[in-house]
Amino acid sequence: MHLQKVGKCKHMKHIMKPDLKGRILVVDDEPSNVELIAGVFENVHDVQFALSGRKALELAASNPPDVILLDILLPEMDGYQILEHLKNDQHTADIPVIFITSLGDTEAETRGLEAGARDYITKPINSSVLKVRVKNQMELKRSRDQLARMAHSDGLTGLANRNRFYEILKQEHARHMRSGKLMGIIMLDIDYFKLFNDTYGHVQGDECLRRVAEAIASGLQRSTDLAARYGGEEFACILPEVTSQEGIFKVAQRIQQNVSDLQILHAQSEVSDHVTISQGLVITCCTADTTLEYLVSLADQELYRAKQQGRNRICMTMNNDC
Repeated sequence: MHLQKVGKCKHMKHIMKPDLKGRILVVDDEPSNVELIAGVFENVHDVQFALSGRKALELAASNPPDVILLDILLPEMDGYQILEHLKNDQHTADIPVIFITSLGDTEAETRGLEAGARDYITKPINSSVLKVRVKNQMELKRSRDQLARMAHSDGLTGLANRNRFYEILKQEHARHMRSGKLMGIIMLDIDYFKLFNDTYGHVQGDECLRRVAEAIASGLQRSTDLAARYGGEEFACILPEVTSQEGIFKVAQRIQQNVSDLQILHAQSEVSDHVTISQGLVITCCTADTTLEYLVSLADQELYRAKQQGRNRICMTMNNDC
């Protein structure tokens, strides 16, 4: 399957500014304690609350807060057990937890800190101390998050980098093995990019890479989809839970059209007077035999086929092992 002409894409994503207000999850079975803490942070942070451990874990997983204020003495599941569950879930493991409890003995505090709590405050609550300690944990978390983003992002384009691509691909591969659903992978690169650099220089080459990266990201409509810079002028996308060949092909068509709409002049290209891309797609199941490298190689083979057929097109295959 190949593509030479594509329809116009009207969908564009907007870059969202990060929420700097901060969100706190208060876990306490006494509504009066929740109201007290909510009052301390009124107009400063958004406050959610849970009166049980089960509800706390649901809220933390569905909408991770910046800090969790956790009581120890709770019905059904105590604070230590809740903390253990949080630490065992990769989506909540790094959320700072501050124990707020009436247990003031050294043994309880030591146990809490050894379990992974970042701080320990005893009741009755001193609002000034609470504010400072929450502020400190939020600032530390933002610093860690920023470092994590830098480690996972390509410095030029802002997309996920190659390491992050394989990290997410590994997670999605494991998840799709359990669900039995299909996954899509796209490998793509800019046609005749070396000639573009030689003609216009590396400054314009970097600007071209940035604009193409934005066009690729704009072509992905679901929050679960991932766009990454794979290396040089090559990019890659992961599309979880693909339902049909037509669906993934339409995504590739959007990306193709988005790049074309940029109208970046490329006088030395042999296929167009502006920058174009070639894409290779694979739809696959995920099994113990479908290694990450094998799946990427299938998409890369389709990308090579697109280049062999003249570039500025999309080639796609279904993994025959499925």
